[in-house]
Amino acid sequence: MLLAISLYFCSNVTLWAQTSDSPTGNAHKSWAATTESQSDNVNPTRTLESHTQNGNRTLDKQSVQRRGSDGHFEPYQDVEKETVQVDATTVRTSTRTFGRDANGAKTLLQVTEEEKHTLPGGDTNVVRATSNPDVNGKLQLVQRQIEETKSTSKDVEETKTTVMLPSVNGGLAPAMKVQERRKRGANDTVESQKTTLLPDGAGNWQTSEIRQAITRQEGKNRSTEERVSRPDSEGKLGEVSRTVSKESESAPGEKRNTVETYSVDVAGSARDGSLHLVERATTVQSTSSTGQQTTEQQMEQPNPGDPGSGLRVITLTTNTVRPGPSGAQGTRTVQARDANGSFGIVSVDTTKSDNVHPIQVQIAPSEKPK
Repeated sequence: MLLAISLYFCSNVTLWAQTSDSPTGNAHKSWAATTESQSDNVNPTRTLESHTQNGNRTLDKQSVQRRGSDGHFEPYQDVEKETVQVDATTVRTSTRTFGRDANGAKTLLQVTEEEKHTLPGGDTNVVRATSNPDVNGKLQLVQRQIEETKSTSKDVEETKTTVMLPSVNGGLAPAMKVQERRKRGANDTVESQKTTLLPDGAGNWQTSEIRQAITRQEGKNRSTEERVSRPDSEGKLGEVSRTVSKESESAPGEKRNTVETYSVDVAGSARDGSLHLVERATTVQSTSSTGQQTTEQQMEQPNPGDPGSGLRVITLTTNTVRPGPSGAQGTRTVQARDANGSFGIVSVDTTKSDNVHPIQVQIAPSEKPK
């Protein structure tokens, strides 16, 4: 029995257990986890997750339940994802999302089929098709996404993505294109530029957004800066936001992550053409001598009523993962500032798993602004 525990910044606590009928590394593995969530003014939910791997086939299931009027949990939404390694170069993934109709019967809501081919040299092609059922239950294609990734040189990789949506003339037509270029430089520096293009009324492609990022690694310290530019009403590109992320290991077993977001839009103020600090997320993750992992994050934003007064803490989030001889348990508590300036608990998530051996912790930065 093997359990791996993942704790993510700005996300729910996730625990999963892997069980094996044979030694670690063989083809058959499975794990299961249960999470219960309680929030102010929100109906409590319970999420059941399972993962089964058998040979070249992997099945992931997620079932979300909500508390009914009788106090018992009842099915609400199910997601089933099946991944098949067809051969050494082809992977097919099918994702089905189910809901419940007025009578509580399980109903198919959406199907996504993906096929990924790895070409000689490491280039990849991915085709992803999404279908929704019509009123008669027949699946209708509503989106196709084609993604091609190529290495143009030793240190440069380019990805071109085309998203196709239903057109007024029937069938699917290109509705968005994304071009991304990533270049690896000296000292583990990575530069990237992602350009999003949308069609105008005349059928020409116009730049909708450009994201430029640079990541630097210095020992155990890592920093990333991303700049987002969009066209104004006259079509001139201008920087609208900037995100600066810094990760460091301040002491053995302790890691710190700070993400600062700057924007031309500040709640409660009119644009003045300059970037202003609008959010700061500071996260500290530590591991005790007993193996307990604790992650604390505070989120700061300006007061909309007094945007010039600087940032203030608006939410505090604490994640803990406690391993034990008979299993592991995770708890995520979120506190928020109320109208009087006091902090109160607004949600508590608890996750339980069966058994635990090694513990793995992954740290991801706060979600980037869109």
